Formats: sequence, C-alpha cells, structure tokens
Amino acid sequence: MSYLMPSEFVTKLVDQGESKVYMGTRDTLIRAFMAGATLALAVIFAITIATQTGNFLIGALLFPVGFVMLYLMGYDLLTGVFMLVPIAWLDKRPGVTLPRMLKCWGLVGLGNLAGALFIATFGYLNFTMGGTQEINAVGQAMMAVGESRTVGYQDAGLAGWVVLFLRGMFCNWMVSMGVVGAAISTTVSGKIMAMWMPIIVFFYLGFEHSVVNMFLFPIGLMMGADFTLYQYIMWNEIPTVLGNLVGGLTLVGLVLYTTHVRTQAKKVFS
Repeated sequence: MSYLMPSEFVTKLVDQGESKVYMGTRDTLIRAFMAGATLALAVIFAITIATQTGNFLIGALLFPVGFVMLYLMGYDLLTGVFMLVPIAWLDKRPGVTLPRMLKCWGLVGLGNLAGALFIATFGYLNFTMGGTQEINAVGQAMMAVGESRTVGYQDAGLAGWVVLFLRGMFCNWMVSMGVVGAAISTTVSGKIMAMWMPIIVFFYLGFEHSVVNMFLFPIGLMMGADFTLYQYIMWNEIPTVLGNLVGGLTLVGLVLYTTHVRTQAKKVFS
C-alpha cells in the first residue's frame, strides 16, 4: 500500500489546498462540473442497485466507486475544498487569502451544481423515457428520498434544522476522511481502499452531502415530487452546506493540521 506517515500526507493536503486557490477559473469549473456529474451518476447507480435488490447495504457498498473515480481523475467536490483550502490559509501559504478561499468555494460549488443538474436532467429523461412514460421504480425511490428529507425535516421545525446540520457535519467528517485517504498512499490500490471505507459509512447512514443533494432534490422536483424548491433550499441544502463546512474543517482538517503540522512541543521529563 506504500503508506505515508501522517506528517507527510498532511503536508500534501496543505499543498493541495494551496493549489486549489491558484488553479485557473476554467479548470476549476470543469473539474468541479465533472465531479458533480460523476458523483450524481454514482447515486443513480447505488439507488438502482438498492431498488433492484431490495438491499440498501449493497448499494452503499458500491456507491464509493463514483467518489474513487472522481478523485483519481483529480476532480474537486465542494466538501473536499471545505477541508483543504482552510488549512492552506492557516498555514499562511503565500496568496491564500480569505477572499480567494471564498471564491474557490464558490466556483467549485457552482461547477458541482452544474454537473449534478446535467445528470439530473439525464436521469429524468431516462426514468420517464423522455417524459412519455410513468416514472420507474428507481425514480420513485428518488422522489421518496426528496420528500422525506425536506418535508420531514420541516415538520420537525428547529429540531429538524439542527439534525440536518449535524448530519451534514458528520457526512463531511467521513467524506473528508475519504479525501485524506487519497493522499495517504502512493499506490492506486492503496488510495482506493483508503477512500472506499469512510464513503460507505456516510452513504449507508444517510448523512447529508451537499453535492449529492444538488442532484437528488432537483431530479425529484423534475419528476413531480411533493416538495418545493424553497423547501429543498431552506430545509436541506443550506443547513447541509453549513454542516459540511464545519464537519470537514473541524473534525478532519484542523485536527490533522494541529496535531501533525503545528504540533505542541514535546514533553521534557527531568
């Protein structure tokens, strides 16, 4: 597996965060578009498997194939840059400023959304034979997810918003661990293994991923699911994005950076 020590791979992560800020706008948007599209296609893949087999665990076990493919291609998810860019800023890398970090997040989020909507449009046409047939079982399953994870949270009021935030936070704990997994090995097999494990956890437990939701909820709306665009934005996407930001930054980025780069002085015993 050619495992790298934490002090080595965390430094690589800081380097990656710096590189995201310096990347050209065109390249950022294209890579983010492809990341959103690839992840959305993996959602279709996983839900199709779960629907056809009647076993959601099988779908969750295979969903990480999308995450693995997009990171091996060097594409970017908003959840990943939420963790990577801030540690480069904390490391005081030249040119990595707060406004540039926010711009990077915005460009990646925009590209992810465009890619997710591209696959959502394809999915709608695919599940309805171009709008000429009834929605198939996979499409019905996606509609049900959209309804339960907007209206369901709204019905719970403030408690629903808090749970959404926490599910977004814990989601990006696992997803950012997957991003780290791509850096801890110098072999493809090692990277795949390290990325695969935490992504299974997030997907099977139903945590909230902002980019996955950029696909799931728009396709639900296209197919006529019983929730509104406002409900999706206010009762899912906003708290999910905030939770993803806090989870990736605090539970992964800051922890690794603090304990492996800005370490405390070693204890001295007399």
